[in-house]
Amino acid sequence: MFSHITVGTNDLARARAFYDAILPLLGITMQHDESAYRSYGYGTGPEDTPQFWVTLPFDRRAATVGNGSTVSFTATKRAQVDAFHATALAAGGTCEGPPGLRPHYHPDYYGAYLRDRDGNKLCCVCHLPAEAAS
Repeated sequence: MFSHITVGTNDLARARAFYDAILPLLGITMQHDESAYRSYGYGTGPEDTPQFWVTLPFDRRAATVGNGSTVSFTATKRAQVDAFHATALAAGGTCEGPPGLRPHYHPDYYGAYLRDRDGNKLCCVCHLPAEAAS
C-alpha cells in the first residue's frame, strides 16, 4: 500500500542511534545511509517497500511534528511491542502510552505509543490474539 513513510529530524546522528536500536527488534534493517537521511525496510533495494525514512528536511527548515500524525509498526508478537517500547525509552524516547490492550480499537489490539527524540509519534502494535502472539 505504501512506498515509504518519512519523518523529519533536526539531528540525524541522534535519530540514527534511536532508530538503529528499535527497528531491528521488528526485523526492519537499515537500507540506505546518506548524509541527509537514513532509510529502513525489509530489503536492500529501492523496489523493496514499504520503507521508513528519517531525514533532515530538504527545505533546510527545522523539522516539526505533525499534530495527529502517528507512524505505526507491526509486530508479530506482543513481546516485540514490549521490547520496542522499552528499547525506545532507553534510547531517549518518551512514553505516550505503555504496552497493553486497546480494546476500543479491537479486542486483540496490543500496542504501545511513544515519541522519538524529535517528537514524532510512533506506535508498535500486534493485532493477533494472545495465544497466536506469544
